[in-house]
Parts: sequence; C-alpha cells; structure tokens
Amino acid sequence: MERVKLEFPEQAIVHRHGLTVRVTDMNYGHHLGHDAVISLLHEARAAALAHLGLHEGDMGGYPSVAADLAVQYQAESRWPDALTVETAIPEPARKAITVYHRMRRNSDQRIVATARLNLMVVDPQAGRAVAVPEAVRDALARAG
Repeated sequence: MERVKLEFPEQAIVHRHGLTVRVTDMNYGHHLGHDAVISLLHEARAAALAHLGLHEGDMGGYPSVAADLAVQYQAESRWPDALTVETAIPEPARKAITVYHRMRRNSDQRIVATARLNLMVVDPQAGRAVAVPEAVRDALARAG
C-alpha cells in the first residue's frame, strides 16, 4: 500500500494554535485517535480562520464545507501532550481553498500528523460550489 506523502507549504503559514491532548482523545491503542485528530484540526482551522477575520459558516456570504481530507500520521501522541498546529493556506483555486495542517508535539518538536483539506464555498440555495469570494481572497492575501 502506498503511503500518502503531503508536502506542507511553509511559506503559506497563517496561524499557529496550541492544544493539549485530552484523556478522551485517546483510543484503544492508548494514543491520540483518528477522530480526535480530525476534531483538533478542525478547532485549529476555526482559530486560524478567525485570526484572518473569516468563519467557516460565512466565507464572503456563503458557508464552506469540507470536500476531502488526507491525513498522514508520522508519530504517536498521548495524554497530556501539548501540541501546536500550524495552519497554512496557499492562494485558493477558483472554487476551493486548500488548508494544510501540521501537528507537532511541543516536547520534542516531532511532527505527529500532516493534513490537507479542501474547503468548498457553497451556495446552499443552488446546492453547488461557487467561486471563492473576493473578500475571502483578500483576507488570505493579507495573511501571506
């Protein structure tokens, strides 16, 4: 089986967010579970967007939805590890905003996971994706 290899775009970092692994984030293998990783990344993404003056539910007048997600696991993490999630957002495509996350364990700076997520901005009335609004493009450009 071929492993996912995600290239994290260092030059596009817009935010760093600190988190702590909670005991409820542990899985049966006694390390940070997949579902918890996704939730922690979502929290970091919401904080990064807020830092830019954006919100997933209002991206230039439209909500956004996750279209796809890829996660590459590189190390285990356990309760009560302190983590930092770096969020990078390169210039968006016409209808998608690609968001990268890199989760590091603070104690040794080891990368726990790298993720790539595509957000689509949607028109809920029409039920389809729309072009990324200029207000969103402007907010992302100011961050870079």
